[in-house]
Amino acid sequence: MASPQIDAGASARSRVAARLLPFLFLLYVANYLDRTNIAYATLGMKGDLGLTDSVFGTASGIFFIGYLGLQIPGALLVERWSARLLLAITLITWGALTTLTGFVRTPLQLYGARFLLGAAEAGFFPGVIVYLSHWFIYQDRAKAVARFMSAIPIAYILGGPIAGAILGIRWLGIPGWRWLFLLEGVPAILLGIATLFVLPDRPGEVRWLRADERDWLAARLAEERGAKADVEHVTIWQALRQRPVVLLTVGLFFCYTGGYAFWFWMPTMLQRLTGWTDVQRIGWMGAIPFVAGLIGMLLLGWNSDRTRERRWHFAIPQLTAAVALSAWFFAPHSNALLIVVFTLIGFGTTAYLPSFWALPSAFLTSSAAAAAVGFINCTASIGGFVGPKIIGDLSQRTGSFYWGFIFMIACWIIASLLVLLCPRARAARLSA
Repeated sequence: MASPQIDAGASARSRVAARLLPFLFLLYVANYLDRTNIAYATLGMKGDLGLTDSVFGTASGIFFIGYLGLQIPGALLVERWSARLLLAITLITWGALTTLTGFVRTPLQLYGARFLLGAAEAGFFPGVIVYLSHWFIYQDRAKAVARFMSAIPIAYILGGPIAGAILGIRWLGIPGWRWLFLLEGVPAILLGIATLFVLPDRPGEVRWLRADERDWLAARLAEERGAKADVEHVTIWQALRQRPVVLLTVGLFFCYTGGYAFWFWMPTMLQRLTGWTDVQRIGWMGAIPFVAGLIGMLLLGWNSDRTRERRWHFAIPQLTAAVALSAWFFAPHSNALLIVVFTLIGFGTTAYLPSFWALPSAFLTSSAAAAAVGFINCTASIGGFVGPKIIGDLSQRTGSFYWGFIFMIACWIIASLLVLLCPRARAARLSA
């Protein structure tokens, strides 16, 4: 018979996951819908605002300039202040800014709206990662992060058809692209208000855990914090001196550069390369690549944990995207081939996520890994600006996506090679 302590631990872990992860998942879906709705909005707004490809590329990517600066402060506020209040304020702010984007009249106003949206969203992801450490013991944390991050492909799967439907309307003389921003900002505002009532800060505050469950969880989390306190403190700069951290940072930068270039430009690419004018059709077809991405994320994440192999589980999706896009240059062009190519790219630019974020702890001590993860994500996010901007500039100058495709292929190949140069197992762990 299981001991009461084991029963309390198992039930506490199960109850926490069931209570918190679905709501956090919903918040992240809203996050990605508002971050990427410009990809579909551009199908209507480029004509109304007179946007060139270069301007659209800048407007898409400038989000990440604002996003870069406030990630670390957001995580610190969750740790030292209140996750519930910070996440609620963040949601309400970015929801309001998304709605206000529907009123922009000039490219400069669009730049400003996107920059502020990035700044408003910056603390959300690192804040949630810190928040999860307040509730999930170490052995459950990776699975919790994977379930949380599965919201990314779900958001794209939902976002395409929703955007296509909204773009087709014209209520009160207002074009559909403006309604897309006006309507998609509202859920974030409502979820921000709900966060104040739904999301607790610490286990000691809730009544849905039994007393023995709260005691068990508090004891385990305190034990883990105590173990970390026994390890020599490692600063971000000390962790950065490690060669694998540099490789991962630069590798993820190229991964994000190619990935966000594809994510933001895919609806426009579909429209131009297929000749389709039906935005609803583009929306539905644009969801297919991310169905493949979701399946790939779940399967490769499971297999990566089963085999304890991370590097090739990152590299294979990246190389799959590169090979698939290369095929476009050699195979006879057709709309069916384009959907197949984009589906494989959707797999490649999404399926790597669980494996990549398991890599730092494979070769660094726990303290060094914690210091490195925030910096890797923060710095690599610059790729979210670089990729869409370069694709826009190349398209503007050449009138085609030919050189843009070559640029994305190069990014994914470089990303895979850099990560493959990292140590392969815990035997290569480095002490900072």
